[in-house]
Parts: sequence; structure tokens; C-alpha cells
Amino acid sequence: MPVFHTKTIESILEPVAQQVSKLVILHEEAEDGNAMPDLARPVQAVKLAVDNLVRVGRETISGSEDQILKQDMPPALDRVEEASSLLLGASQMLRGDPFSVPARKKLIEGSRGILQGTSALLLAFDESEVRKIIRICKNVLEYLAITEVVENMEDLVTFVKNLSPILTKMTKEVDAREKELTHQVHREMLARSLEQVKTLTPVLISGIKIFITTKQQGGRGTPQAQENRDFVVRKMSDEIHEIIRVLQLTTYDEDEWEADDLTVMKKAQSGIEGKMKRAADWLLDPHAVMGGVGEKSVRHILDDAMKVAERCVSPRDREDITRMVDNITSMVDGLAELRANDQGNSPQAVALARGIQQQLGQLQDLVKRAVANNERSEVVKPAHTVTGKVEQARRWLQNPGMDDGGLGEEASRLVVAEGRRIAASLHGPERGELLHLCDETEHLTNQLADLCRKGMGNSPQAKAIARNLADKLRELENKIQSALVNQVADDFIDIASPLKQLSDAAVAPMNMPGRDQNFDDKSRKFESHAQKLANTAKLVAAAGAGNNKKTVQAIDTTAQQINDLTPQVVRAATVLFMNPQNQASAEHFELMKKQWTDNMEKLRGLVDEATDTVAFIKAAEEGIRRDTERTEDAIKHGDAPGIVANTSNIARRANRVLQVAQQEADNSEDPGFVDRVGAATENLRSSIAPMVQNAKILASNPRDPTAANNWRKANNRLIDGVKDVRHVVEQEFPPPQDAFPVPPPDMSQLNLDAPPRPPLPTSTVPPRPPPPETDDEDETMMHFPMPQANQPIMMAAHALHREVKQWSSKDNEIIAAAKRMALLMAKLSQLVRGEGGSKKDLIATAKKIAEASEEVTKLAKLLARECTDKRMRTNLLQVCERIPTIGTQLKILSTVKATMLGAQEPVPAPDGSEIACGSEEDQEATEMLVGNAQNLMQSVRETVRAAEAASIKIRVDSGYSICWSRRGPWYS
Repeated sequence: MPVFHTKTIESILEPVAQQVSKLVILHEEAEDGNAMPDLARPVQAVKLAVDNLVRVGRETISGSEDQILKQDMPPALDRVEEASSLLLGASQMLRGDPFSVPARKKLIEGSRGILQGTSALLLAFDESEVRKIIRICKNVLEYLAITEVVENMEDLVTFVKNLSPILTKMTKEVDAREKELTHQVHREMLARSLEQVKTLTPVLISGIKIFITTKQQGGRGTPQAQENRDFVVRKMSDEIHEIIRVLQLTTYDEDEWEADDLTVMKKAQSGIEGKMKRAADWLLDPHAVMGGVGEKSVRHILDDAMKVAERCVSPRDREDITRMVDNITSMVDGLAELRANDQGNSPQAVALARGIQQQLGQLQDLVKRAVANNERSEVVKPAHTVTGKVEQARRWLQNPGMDDGGLGEEASRLVVAEGRRIAASLHGPERGELLHLCDETEHLTNQLADLCRKGMGNSPQAKAIARNLADKLRELENKIQSALVNQVADDFIDIASPLKQLSDAAVAPMNMPGRDQNFDDKSRKFESHAQKLANTAKLVAAAGAGNNKKTVQAIDTTAQQINDLTPQVVRAATVLFMNPQNQASAEHFELMKKQWTDNMEKLRGLVDEATDTVAFIKAAEEGIRRDTERTEDAIKHGDAPGIVANTSNIARRANRVLQVAQQEADNSEDPGFVDRVGAATENLRSSIAPMVQNAKILASNPRDPTAANNWRKANNRLIDGVKDVRHVVEQEFPPPQDAFPVPPPDMSQLNLDAPPRPPLPTSTVPPRPPPPETDDEDETMMHFPMPQANQPIMMAAHALHREVKQWSSKDNEIIAAAKRMALLMAKLSQLVRGEGGSKKDLIATAKKIAEASEEVTKLAKLLARECTDKRMRTNLLQVCERIPTIGTQLKILSTVKATMLGAQEPVPAPDGSEIACGSEEDQEATEMLVGNAQNLMQSVRETVRAAEAASIKIRVDSGYSICWSRRGPWYS
């Protein structure tokens, strides 16, 4: 089946698919009684192209040492040659009889063979190129594995000399591959891992060097140096293994992060069923090449099975699948090793192959059981973040009598649990307020859940509780966000001091009293500080980052990096502490410090990005006022250290305000806003130094009233400066509005006497009011087909429909185009399932979807150009730029499907997910088309969301306008 993971493959397949679609349409027109035209010239052109392709393919095979390529490419070449012969035969037969039915059959089979054979050929060659890169990566891994035997400087010189060229080659090849990929997520994953390898390389060499020098100079700190070295080797190896994994990926689900567990499990189950035949063929062939399509199919089956296991509701299902996967993995490894040693026909290998085949069948049954158990349990996956969970709970509260599988209730309880988790890290009244709000929300959730279980979900009492619970959830979400902002403002006030103190302790003079105790104390404080920041960042990812998948994942990944690096920084500091004269130890510690600092600054930036700027500045301002009160208390008691500590915090908070405000100015292209922020921040910046200077004078003599008054004046100026910055930023970022107004109260019990009827008018009748403005396509959107569980393409179209129907398309071309795409995709679903229409309709509909994809992308880019917010613009461009690629792929896959429609009698697929034909190829084509449609609809949904967000930051002088007018809420 066609795959489109590289730009080269897509660029070659698209024109082929266009030609094939023309032949398919000609074939269908002939079925209506029309004579076929003379195809001699186009078919001859195809034959010449095929002959050239086959010749190049044969030359590639003969010049290659890749045994898998030699095995996989010949069948693809044969398929293309056979298809060319079919087209030639059809052309000759049609010249004699333009109405020949056998000729038309040959024509459609030849068209299908050309497209699929070309795709298989390109894939075989591409996989061969990937294997070349993987071999280079494995060479690097082999070099990393010998770091243990590098025990002197001569060995290190040799090691670096040998590693450098192969590492440079790997970097070059992976970088080139990254630019060739069509999936943005895969590109980002490769770029991230490759950057990590580049960053860690000097740290690795430094780590080996300190291990050698420490060992040679008496051995103090050798265990810590070895731990440092091994950690860097392990991290580099992990990143290279990740590069190898990503290099082999060819597909990506855009919506897997948002998809519920059952959807992901069914996709994995379908993938297992589609790969079983190729796996069985590999097991039956004792001479099959190691690493070929068959072995990959077996390993992909195991990967898909683990996806199912990770999402099982039943612990027994999870354990059974995991155990079976482990057993099969060991057996497959053993069989692959025997076959690599030319022992594929040995009794041991034959027994292993038979055992694997038997256990794969059992694994398939276990997966089927697990999916069925999950389906019966009706457990749906809660959202990843508090915002997502609140949204799920609100959907339940809108109609508490509806059975949502318990998702809304669970989401509400998880929000409460998250609130309590955050409250555990708070102190004072704020902690009590949050816990009280959690208790109230939980109590209302319990009341409503009890009524729903009794079948009273639609009663007036249940609706009243639902309204109260909706208010409490909104209040709890806001309280969680507020608490997190305060925690970020407090915890990230200073990320550098504990590391600096550790650094000073590591190089303290050898004769300093209490040197060891001081170092241990600073080490503990640094580790505690780092862990606290990482934990706060993870709380922000879970509860404060909205529903931004990229930000959530980036925060979690970077926080884990901090957790991994922190003990290594302490070990490097320990080596330096024990060997202060060792220059290599000092250099290595500096490298580890830089690694940690870079990651911590990145983490702080991500947390700032996920935190509301205005709320952060307000929290910092409140913190400054608290520190001011503490300073006044210290003045009152003559506490000089207290004055120093609290005024230092004031300065740090003011600097954080400067930093966050500057980030917003750097992110904006609105010159007026940038100038206003610049003036306000300059005013604040000029007030910090006088406050600090006066605080120092005051600390030297806390009882001096003149010094106290001077400090108060300087501090008040600083507070006014923070307030001015807040006012400037507030004007740019108005508080967010609720998506819908609060639902009206239940009026069912209201009993009012009707007022007296007014007298009839005696004068002229007033003119009739004009009809309300509506969208042209409103009636069509109102009758959007409802999807069934076995209609995944229709479900994807309906998901986009739900997203866009809340907006009016009047004066909003993006919404209008997205609505058209939803309707076209619904039509495509019906055509793919054989519910009316023709091959020509299928191809034409896919073409219209691709054109609409181009239009959405063009409109989104036009909006992005006028957006003054760089982050919003980048996000919009990233989500919209993948749409045309997916649209092009949809055209090609629809052409493949069109060549198969009517070829055989349709039968239901095993899982009922889509109507499929009996052939394995047709079922695979349908599955790929379904996945592509889902990815396209998800990308358009994300583009609509990003476009709506970016629309609030349009250049005022651009002349560009777009209207986001929300339709009536659910209760209207």
C-alpha cells in the first residue's frame, strides 16, 4: 500500500495517481455504455517509464549488498512489469473492440498494479536507505559500548579520533533524513534526539577524561566519576536508539493524544490482524532474510499488542498480554539469530517458528478479549489536563441524564484529586480555601452521581445540582490556576542560587572548618530545590497548560531531564570537591552545570509560556507586598538578616516581572505594545538598584529611621513600576471570556400571574423586523449525518463538524471552508463504504477535499501573516502546513481505493470498523484511507482552534478582518 512518509515518495506517487485516476474514470464511463478511446499513446508512454524504472531498479539491486533489498524489490519490479503488460494488452484489445469487457478489466487491474507496484518499489528502496543510516547509528553505539575500556589518555585520544568521523556522518545523515520526512512530529523527534546527542558529546569526552585522571591521581571520587561517565553513555545510547526507532516510522496518528483508549486499542487490533499473514509467511520460510518485511511484521504485532496492554481496564488482560509479548520477543530473537547463522532449517529453528506462530494466534485472542472487556466496561479515557477534564465534566452536566460511560463523573473527581494534590504543596489560608472548594465539588459530584444511578438524571433536583456543580468546577479550575501561578511565582523566583552555592562549596579551601558538612548541606539543598522546580513544572503541565499537547509534553520531558541531571551535577561536584587540583574535574563540573542550567532555563521558559502573563505579574506584585511587610517586621525587630533576605526576594521578583514582560515584548510585532512595554520595564529596571542600595544601607543599621524611610520610598517606586508593567500587559491581554454565558436558572417551578392583555393597536401596524442573518449552509449543517460506531471516517468528519458548528461562517472564510470539508468527508465515508456513488464520485470528492485543504491552509497562512504574536503565528503555521500533505495523500489513497471498488463482493471487516472487500490489499487500503481521513480532520480542527486564538492579535492597520461569532449555547 502507498506510504507517504517522505517528500520524494509523495512527489513521485502523486502524478502516477493522477494518471491512474483518469484511467479509472474512463473505465467507469465505459461501463455506462461509452466506447473507450484509443489508449495506445498514453499506455506506450507508461510502458517506456516503467521500462526505465525497472532498469534502474535492477541496476540498484545488482549494485547493492543489502540482502533485504534484494529480497523485497524484485516482487515490486515484477508487479510493475506485469501491470504494464496488462495495460498494453488492454490497449491492443480496445483498439479492436472499444466496448471489450475483458479489456476494461485488464485496464483497471493494470492501473492498480502500476500504483501499488510503484509504491512498493519506492518503499523497498527507502527502507534500504534507512537501513544504511541505522547501520551508521549502530556503529556509534558500538563505539559508545567500549568506553569502559578507555583507561588512559592515549586510549581517549584514539577513542575520540575513531568516534568523531562516524558521529559526524551519523549527524549529517540523520539531519538530511529529518528534512525529507513529511510528518512534522517525526521531524521534531529526530531533531530533538540529534540535538541531545550533539550536546552530550563534549560531556561524554569530559566524563571519560575525569574518570581517567581521577583514577590516576589516587582514586578519590572515582565511583562518582564512573557514574557520570556511564550516565552520559546511557543517555547518548538512549537518544540514538530513539533515532533508530523514529527512522523506521512511516505513519502517525494526529489525534492519538486526544483519542480514547478504546479507539487506540481497536486501531492496534486492526493493525495486528493486517500483519498476521506476512508474519506467518516469514515464519514458514527458513531462508527469510533477517530484518525483512516478515520479521518487521512480527515485531510490529508485538508493539501493537503492548499498546493494547497499556490501555487495558483489566489487570489480568494487561498481565497476560505483557507476558505473552515477552515470551514471543525472546523466541523471535532466538529464531532471527539461528537464521542469521544459516540454521533456519535446524530442528530448533523449525520448532521455534512453529511455537511463535502458535503463540501469535493466542496473542491475537488475548488482544480480542482485552478489547471486548474494555468495550463492555464502557470506560472512556479522561483528558490529559485539568482544562480538558473540566470540559468533559461540563458536557456531562449539560445533560446529566445521558449515559456517557461515567466519563463526566470521573473527570469531575479527577479535577478534585488534582486540586488536592496542588493544595498539598500550599501553605496558609490558600491551602484551606482550595481544600474546602474540593470538598464542596466532591459532595455535589456524589449527589449528582447518586441521582443518575437511580435514573433521576433529568429531574429538576439533578439539573439544579448540575448547575451548582458546573459553577463549582469553574471556580475550582480558576482556584487551581491561581494557586499554580502563585507557586510558579514563588518557586521560580531564583533558579541559580542553590547551584552557585553548591559550586562554591565544591571549591572551598581544604582547610575550611566544616567543609564536608557545608558541602553535604549545599548538595541536599540543591537537590531539594531542583526536585521542587521539576514537580511544580509537572503540576503546571497537568493543571495549568490548557490543552496544548506540545507544551504539556515539552514540560514533562524537560522536567524529567532535570530529575536525571540533578544527581549527576552533584556527583560531578563531589569529584571536584575531592580533587580540587584536578583541572579536568573542574571543566567537567562546568559542563554539567551548563547542561543543568540550560535545561532549567528551558523549563522556566516553558512554564512561563504555559502561565498567564497578567496573572503571573499580579502574583509577583502580591509577593513583593508580602516581602515588604516582612521587611517592615524585620525593621521593627532590628533583624538585619531578615532585611537582606526579604529585600533580595523583592529584587528577584521584580527581575522576574522584567523577564516575563520582556518575553511578551519579544514575542510581539505590535510596535505600539513593544514601545509601551519598553518604557514600563525601563522604569521598573531603574527602580531596582536604588531599592537594593537603600536596603544594604538599612541592613547595616536597621534602627536608622532615615535609612528606613529612604528604603520605603525606593521600594514604593519599585512597586509602582511593577504596577505600571501590569497595566501595560493587561491592556494587551484582556481577561478570557467564558465560551458560553452561564446557563439560565431552572424556571420550571416558577409560577407568576399573567399580566393583563394590552389593548389592540389602533394605528398603523409597525413594520415586520428583518429576518435574522444565517449562514448559507446552515440547513445542510443542521442535517449532518450522525455517525455509527462502525463508521470511523464519518466519526472523524462529525468531530470536525462539532468543532466548527459553534461558529458562524459569516465573514469567516476559514470556518466556511472547514464546514465544507466536514460535509465532503461525510460524503467520502459513504462512498468508501459503497453506499451509493461511483469511482468517479470517490475520486472527485477526494480531489475537492484536497482543494479545500489547500484553501484552509492558504487562509490560515494569510491570517498568520497578520498576527502580531509570534508564538500564536508559529503554532498556526505548524498545524496548518501539514494539511496539504495529508490532502494530497488522501487523493492518492482514494485512487487506490477506486481501483478496487467493485472488484470483489464486499464483506464486513472482522471488527466491523468499515466495509472491506475480501482481498487483503483492499482491506489495507481502506485502513490507510481511514487513518488518513482521521489525521486530516484532526489537523483542520487544530487549525481552527489556532486561527481563533491568533485572531485576537491582528495588526490594526492591516485591513485584514475575520469575524468569530459564536452561535447560541447548548440551552438556547
